[in-house]
Amino acid sequence: MTDHLTDHRRLGRELELFGTDPLIGAGLPYWLPDGAAVRHSLEEYVRDVERKAGYRHVYSPVLGKREMYEISGHWAHYRDDMFPPMDLGGEQVVLRPSLCPHHAVMFRSRARGYRELPYRMAELGPMYRAELSGVLGGLTRVRAIQLNDAHVFCTLDQVGEEAAAALGLIRRAYADLGIEAARFRLSLPGGGGKYVADPGMWRRAEAMLTEVLDASGLEYEPAEGEAAFYGPKIDVQVADPAGRESTLSTVQVDFHQPERFDLSYIGPDGARHRPVMVHRAIIGSVERAVAHLIEAHAGAFPAWLAPLQLVALPVTDQEVPAALELVRRCAERGLRADLADPSRGTLGARIREARLVPYQAVIGPREAVDSLAAPRLRDGRRPGALPVPELVDRVAAVAASRSHELWA
Repeated sequence: MTDHLTDHRRLGRELELFGTDPLIGAGLPYWLPDGAAVRHSLEEYVRDVERKAGYRHVYSPVLGKREMYEISGHWAHYRDDMFPPMDLGGEQVVLRPSLCPHHAVMFRSRARGYRELPYRMAELGPMYRAELSGVLGGLTRVRAIQLNDAHVFCTLDQVGEEAAAALGLIRRAYADLGIEAARFRLSLPGGGGKYVADPGMWRRAEAMLTEVLDASGLEYEPAEGEAAFYGPKIDVQVADPAGRESTLSTVQVDFHQPERFDLSYIGPDGARHRPVMVHRAIIGSVERAVAHLIEAHAGAFPAWLAPLQLVALPVTDQEVPAALELVRRCAERGLRADLADPSRGTLGARIREARLVPYQAVIGPREAVDSLAAPRLRDGRRPGALPVPELVDRVAAVAASRSHELWA
């Protein structure tokens, strides 16, 4: 079992990040303000990284006609994991189990030329899976998932470069988030009728992903029976403190859905050509990513991700106005700061209560008079009293750089 002290479910309750309630339903956690702050920071980070890598963000509906999922193959190969259809105006609609069919339809909304490729479409969007009650738990197995998803529509010659670039984005994100991959897996089809029957497509896609992994220099393991129903994939595995693995990030090559949705682009020869879809998730499920971050950092998030980045600690009620001014300055710089005034206990008690906050700023009588604050870092260092504007500048610079160091 996961170490009780680092179990994300216990820490989530203790730190008031998220919760569950039978009235809302199993596998449907809600996010409290501090948890929402972590999630928002993570989502904005992903959007920023994707924008800089040439992705364009879209929104698509959480519902789709059953017919769309029959075309995509989800209805035939993935129906047991989908919620039942709903009758609506003579049609059947379903809560989507993935975003890729919507993105395929959006790609074909107008004619595309080869100069537009690779066309990188990204979305942080909800999807729904009818997980059995017995496997639900915390944030790692849920029924409503916020997915960091993207689809690159490209030519056959561009597949290797796009898949390698996606793998590079994943590795960079892990470094920024302070997490490590347990291993890399090449997920291949297994037996049974779970997979689309097209041996040539599978061989071609597998060869492309194998080439990407070999060129990356990463060690990886093949795993039969772990592929998506429409194609093989690179799975990036992470492990909890007890060593249990789960998939966080993926890169997939898909020849199947472009064919089923009759996707095309106009080539330099003026003829229609079939694009390839590269599916890519940097952090995959936001819920699972936050669960892993909670456990990996034992609740002590990097400063840029922390739900509360600075707490102002006036020694007495007399310094409360000065502490509020510090909180106000932090808010102006986009920092998450709060006041822990003497009504919440002794200074020592308040310091202990804020032990996971990256920065504690103590303001006594002398500091209040001179517009100073005495920072205490989460790692125990005490740099000495600084002018409030300088302290705010330093904290803002660390947060903006997404550094794991608390003091530059």
